[in-house]
Amino acid sequence: MTKFTGTGVALITPFNADLSIDFDALEALVEYNIANGTNYLVISGTTGESVTITKEEKKQIIQAIIKFNKGRLPLVLGIGGNNTAAIIDEIKSTDLSQIDAILSVSPYYSKPTQQGIYEHFKAIAQISPKPIILYNVPGRTSSNMLPETTLKLAKDFKNVIAVKEAGNNVSQYLQLLRNKPSDFHVISGDDDLALPVVLAGGSGVISVIGQALPAEFSKMIQLGLDGNAKESFKIHFKLMPITSLIFAENNPAGIKAVLSGLKISRLSVRLPLVEATDGLKHKINEALKELNKI
Repeated sequence: MTKFTGTGVALITPFNADLSIDFDALEALVEYNIANGTNYLVISGTTGESVTITKEEKKQIIQAIIKFNKGRLPLVLGIGGNNTAAIIDEIKSTDLSQIDAILSVSPYYSKPTQQGIYEHFKAIAQISPKPIILYNVPGRTSSNMLPETTLKLAKDFKNVIAVKEAGNNVSQYLQLLRNKPSDFHVISGDDDLALPVVLAGGSGVISVIGQALPAEFSKMIQLGLDGNAKESFKIHFKLMPITSLIFAENNPAGIKAVLSGLKISRLSVRLPLVEATDGLKHKINEALKELNKI
């Protein structure tokens, strides 16, 4: 599945001042990424504020992005949670005809055992008509999907094609890369580790900052895939300050502050998230000036 090699971006959901969805800004964001080298788009992930989006809004967002994309880039849709039966129902009831893969987060809050995580994804894999990208993000789920569990799923189910690993744990990345099946993708979910992971054999990244700086970020990842460590790290070092800043308070408030600085979308987020503070916005704008973006 080479369509998931390179830079994927976890799209925000832009909001108007009244917190309704800003579809004009969403179209502008999709076009901006397509024009600047992004390889695929991820819909309704954590960065898209999926937990405060209604079912009807999610359908509208999917339909809008399909319309804006016009078949130009592969699309990945987030369908995950800690209610296995509900996820299965959502997959079965969603029109996936224009979707290339499902991104499914490891169950959160319930804190299942490794066997519970395996059985959860086994049940999903057995009914999914689309390839599955597992998503491990223990900082949000309070439950780490260990490499052994990820690799057992990869070996047992042909439609489990990748993991978005976001544990910010270099050792865990290396265990996955060392022991994975040859056709299984290890995708970085940590922007700050994306380049080292790619240079170690990873397939790319599903990025947050990448949607704001797609030309630079996708070039960095492609240089890494090509094995050009020297040139790719030059870009990595330039992007380090702003990459760190967007996670200083919460995601997606940070990336929305960057996109606001670029005049692509507003700062608005839905409670319980709050907008980036004035101090963070100032630091982000200064970082954008350093990058000659504003």
